[in-house]
Amino acid sequence: MLPTRTFLIPPVLITGSGSSEKVGEEIRKLGLKKGLVVTDEVISKLGLLESIKEVLSENKIEFAVYDKISTEPTVDFVMKGLSAYKENECEFLLAVGGGSALDTAKAIAVMVTNKGTIEDYKGLNNIPEKGVPLIAIPTTAGTGSEVTVYTIITDTKTDVKMLIGSPFVMPQVAIVDPLLTLSCPRGLTAAVGIDALTHAIEAYVSVKAQPMSDIFCLSAIELISDNLRQAWANGNNVEAREKTMLGALQAGIAFSNSSVALVHGMSRPIGAYFHVAHGASNAALLGVVTEFSLIGNAARYAHIAQAMGENTEGLNDLEAAELAAESISGLIQDIKIPSLKELGVDKERLDQLAPKMAEDAIASGSPGNNPRQATKEEIIELYKIAYS
Repeated sequence: MLPTRTFLIPPVLITGSGSSEKVGEEIRKLGLKKGLVVTDEVISKLGLLESIKEVLSENKIEFAVYDKISTEPTVDFVMKGLSAYKENECEFLLAVGGGSALDTAKAIAVMVTNKGTIEDYKGLNNIPEKGVPLIAIPTTAGTGSEVTVYTIITDTKTDVKMLIGSPFVMPQVAIVDPLLTLSCPRGLTAAVGIDALTHAIEAYVSVKAQPMSDIFCLSAIELISDNLRQAWANGNNVEAREKTMLGALQAGIAFSNSSVALVHGMSRPIGAYFHVAHGASNAALLGVVTEFSLIGNAARYAHIAQAMGENTEGLNDLEAAELAAESISGLIQDIKIPSLKELGVDKERLDQLAPKMAEDAIASGSPGNNPRQATKEEIIELYKIAYS
């Protein structure tokens, strides 16, 4: 008998090239008139916001812009964005950008209606009141934040990346337009693409996996593994961009409902202590952690190999699982994912911090979902292997 599980997605989900033009129409359907657009400095400089501003103006929707996000989301960005929301007397949020902008906006949305600071709500299901309406438009094919019940906010005072999870964090509308990813640079395309693949793989092998999320996982793995190389090699390949972004969306839905595992648990301390972007640290860890984990559920990794196009005929599960690890490593090499060393992580400091990082990883809860449970000592060793 299957356990009772809950499966959540945004009430409205719009996909396809040019779909961002629907944003004004969707806001009007919600009966909203004035909002805060949350984005980052790069999006503003690239001019990606201009077409969305035009759509808002055409639909007679007033807006202010908060575009001061310059790193991964922090408590400070959330509080400044909250002040901008209140000062401009807004009634909804529109997030446009990568995971940093979306996660910041998700935190602002719940802080409008809840007391205290965002640190008060770290962990799962600790937010008492529903936030204000949030529309999310991603500009990268990776985080899946537009469809998840999670936001990750860094507390710079303690160097801790706080995982905050609640159905109240999920956007009301997600609009996924691959045309907005065409200007995404090659290195970022690679990092967020492998981040999305990590979401799909970890959701599929997680001990919390469920039948509904399995469907999204395998489809995402196939889409990303078939198209990420092309999207990386030629950023103007709209078909490859579209399929990669659809895979990232499906992966976001999957892990939001099945959770992530060891890669994410190990990734968060790297971001907190070394300020490496989340997608890049996930990408640097995926190959190493896969090789470590596959013995814990070889049958599931065998399915992953098949989804990645590997011929597993005549192989037992463990042999097929090893093909999955090889296929993942091949993709990582082809799109030149950097190691932790190449990402600028200092070896001496890593050796010094690794025991604390391993403890932080385990405390996050994500490693507990891994098919092969990792000890503190094993996690320390995996950090060392991933370094080079």
